[in-house]
Amino acid sequence: MTDTIDAATADEPGFAGFAPAPAPAAAAPMPYRVLARKYRPAHFGDLIGQDAMVRTLTNAFAAGRIPQAWMLTGVRGVGKTTTARILARALNYQTADGGGAPTTDLREFGIHCRDIIEGRHIDVMELDAASNNGVENVRQLIEGIQYAPVSGRYKVYIVDEVHMMSTAAFNALLKTLEEPPAHAKFIFATTEIRKVPITVLSRCQRFDLRRVESDVLVNHLSGICRTESVEAEDEALAAVARAAEGSVRDSLSILDQAIAHAAGRITLDDIRSMLGLADRARVIDLFEAVMKGDIASALGELRAQYDAGADPVVVLNDLAEFTHLVTRLKLVPEAVKDATLAQAERVRGGDFAQRLSIRVLARTWQMLLKGLGEVKQADRPVMAAEMVLVRLAHAADLPTPDEALKMLRDGAAAIPGGNGQGNGNAGGAPRPPSGGGNTALAARPVLASANPAPVVTPRAVAAPQAIVASIEDVIALASQHREITLKIALERDVRPVRFEPGRIEFSLVEGASRTLAQDLSRKLKEWTGQTWMVAVVNAEGGATMREQAAAAKDQRESDAAAHPAVKAVLERFPGARIVDVRDPRAVAAAENAAMSGAEGDYLPDGEEPLFDDAEPDFDGIDF
Repeated sequence: MTDTIDAATADEPGFAGFAPAPAPAAAAPMPYRVLARKYRPAHFGDLIGQDAMVRTLTNAFAAGRIPQAWMLTGVRGVGKTTTARILARALNYQTADGGGAPTTDLREFGIHCRDIIEGRHIDVMELDAASNNGVENVRQLIEGIQYAPVSGRYKVYIVDEVHMMSTAAFNALLKTLEEPPAHAKFIFATTEIRKVPITVLSRCQRFDLRRVESDVLVNHLSGICRTESVEAEDEALAAVARAAEGSVRDSLSILDQAIAHAAGRITLDDIRSMLGLADRARVIDLFEAVMKGDIASALGELRAQYDAGADPVVVLNDLAEFTHLVTRLKLVPEAVKDATLAQAERVRGGDFAQRLSIRVLARTWQMLLKGLGEVKQADRPVMAAEMVLVRLAHAADLPTPDEALKMLRDGAAAIPGGNGQGNGNAGGAPRPPSGGGNTALAARPVLASANPAPVVTPRAVAAPQAIVASIEDVIALASQHREITLKIALERDVRPVRFEPGRIEFSLVEGASRTLAQDLSRKLKEWTGQTWMVAVVNAEGGATMREQAAAAKDQRESDAAAHPAVKAVLERFPGARIVDVRDPRAVAAAENAAMSGAEGDYLPDGEEPLFDDAEPDFDGIDF
């Protein structure tokens, strides 16, 4: 043993033969708690974005109408488990003097509150249905539920991800869930409400927790930054809120990461580089290039953003988001007051909303949605994204269907620029030839590029491959191209309403195919080389071709029966009747065509040609 004793341990007792006890170490620092746990709500007043649920629960507790089970559903991070713990605290609220009752006024902590919030209260059981999803687990729960709570007022069972329980486990729980002991309450949480059996849902009060609005989320993040003594730009917090997509937990996790990443003041560039987001201003530039049909600039901008670290999927997603924003600003101008919008989005988005039509924006949205799927599945996403932009830029030169129809009606057609650069009338509106044209189309505001599309007069348009002037001509074309199914449908199901070059309107008989108009439009484009607008309308149309043929046949038989020769035959042979009336000239022509192998116009079943003569000659007609 040593003869010297450290001064710090001089007064510490020791056992004989052993060194004195060492001095107590300094208190260990508290472990770091992430923001999502540190700022988890402890009472209903802390919950954000769930006002409807809080109001309902407050009124229910005040009236004493407390059910035996709740079902909380919503996307990740909106507060399902947190709400369940607050509910458990409200059920078991008790003051230090033993007073208190179930209440939603939880601003002051009771004797059970802290243990419940921290998830370690003996009467509040939190179960994970992902790992406790069998009948045995439910059997254990049922056996334990019969016993009274140890210290609290209620036994509370919080079952997270309840949709992952097996069907047998759900069935085993039904009876207990419907009539539990008076001291037991159930709180279920799930992100997949459709997977929960209706028999379980009918026994619970259901609350759908909403995604938190972006402006509410930004205010919440701003308050946390002030508490943590962290400086952050408003646009940076708005970017965090957008990336979180309404999830409070996601937003706090991103903010936690941003504080560490920035090591100081959080800027928009910090958030963008950390999450691989594209610059909003550059996304707007990309949108403008695409709407102008400037493919070279669009591809250059995409490549520059990709080289700066932006994910092609994120770039296209931001492009789709801005397209949606422009559409929304066009339909709801008050949306420009949204606090989460950047200044560039407000100003330039409003400008695009005035200059672009809904049809062009809707077409852009659809192409971006389809392109996003392709980029996600592509081995080289940046190349797939470039091809999406190429399609978008070239589509900017195309007129919308109604504009194309107006062009046909007005006798003018615009040919998109074919220089491979996508230059042309990006808005899709044709320019009428000098001296006339559609002034409505000419006045339509578009993002015009430097080189307008060349305009040709009707004489310069190539002649159509076939002349179609009536529905009979359409049926003849179908017969000529051996489209038998389409031909029969046109004869049997179509009631003509309006027919003019480039446009057909008709109504359909009951039971007709609902795709007949689209099929006919596509075939007419193929047969004639022109675009046809084929529409099904609610107006009452004329008789179908089959009905007209049947009426004509009846008229021929009636005329034949009135002929003196035929009338004499019918009187001479009682019981005789007219079976058919045939024109010998049509029969001979058909036979000659069949013998020569020529392709003739064959009449459909039940249809016969009309007589050319005013007074038909019945010599040689079969009866």
